[in-house]
Amino acid sequence: MRTQFNFLTRDLHLYIGLFLSPFVVLFAASVILLNHPDIPLGTSIESKTDQVHVDLPPGLDRLQGMERLDRARQLLRQAGVSGEIGFVRYSAEEGSITIPVSKPGYEATVVVKMDTGAASITERKTGFWNSIIYLHKMPGPHLANIRGNWPVVRIWAWLADGTAWLLIFLSVSGVYLWAVLRSERHVGLMLLVVGLISLFGAWYAICG
Repeated sequence: MRTQFNFLTRDLHLYIGLFLSPFVVLFAASVILLNHPDIPLGTSIESKTDQVHVDLPPGLDRLQGMERLDRARQLLRQAGVSGEIGFVRYSAEEGSITIPVSKPGYEATVVVKMDTGAASITERKTGFWNSIIYLHKMPGPHLANIRGNWPVVRIWAWLADGTAWLLIFLSVSGVYLWAVLRSERHVGLMLLVVGLISLFGAWYAICG
């Protein structure tokens, strides 16, 4: 029974590791880009501005939270814009609603005049590398009460959570497999100790 369990754990460790490898590479590459924003990526940002007319949903300037987001989503559909809404800001002085929208490789700012329904749409294509950074940061803790208002971001959040849990499984199963493989115990123990020393050394240097 124990031998069968060991084989099952080994197979799961191998195949889950292979499945997760693209996600791990994506997260690792995005961390490098976040830590080194000066890396020349050769990405040109394209920008354009369009003017359209939209019918304003009632109460958009008075509602708050998800109700305001739902009305703003109706407005965006008329403007032909989709993505994750950052926030919805109403300016009484300017008589306008501002809605920033984003998705991998794309950003847009929609500004709608409340009195005329004239909408100015400024769109920017930010390129492949910026889309990787976007996926790393989303959905994120900022404005958590409205985050994940675009279905694609919610799906990505589930994938990111699943990746994290499966990485925990890989770590635990890796330690277990090392423990049951006697020939690898000395080398594995040395690497485990070095890893722990590096982790706590870095933690102490940063937080101590």
